[in-house]
Amino acid sequence: QVQLVESGGGLVQAGGSLRLSCAASGRTLSRYVMGWFRQAPGKERDIVACISRSGGSTYYVDSVKGRFTISRDSAKNMVYLQMNSLKPEDSAVYYCAASAGTYPPRGPYDYWGQGTQVTVSS
Repeated sequence: QVQLVESGGGLVQAGGSLRLSCAASGRTLSRYVMGWFRQAPGKERDIVACISRSGGSTYYVDSVKGRFTISRDSAKNMVYLQMNSLKPEDSAVYYCAASAGTYPPRGPYDYWGQGTQVTVSS
């Protein structure tokens, strides 16, 4: 079992930055492909970015490319999402998730955090 806890969300003006953190307990995150998802009100939860076990490969949805950066720190058992040049359409609840499958994951992720709210004002 892996327990994931997100932090770092909040209210920011358009053009600003936030850094989301995902702390894990129970097992080392190096065993998992890690992803960040987001869900806006009335919309489905969608992938934002994911990172391979080694950190050497990353994926970003087109809408965040060049603005968001996913990273992981195995020593601290943490995963991060640096979000720059934020837009109002980035407003959502952001979730950290872990997958025991291959990279990139083809199926559902195995473990989820509770989410952290990001609100970007115009």
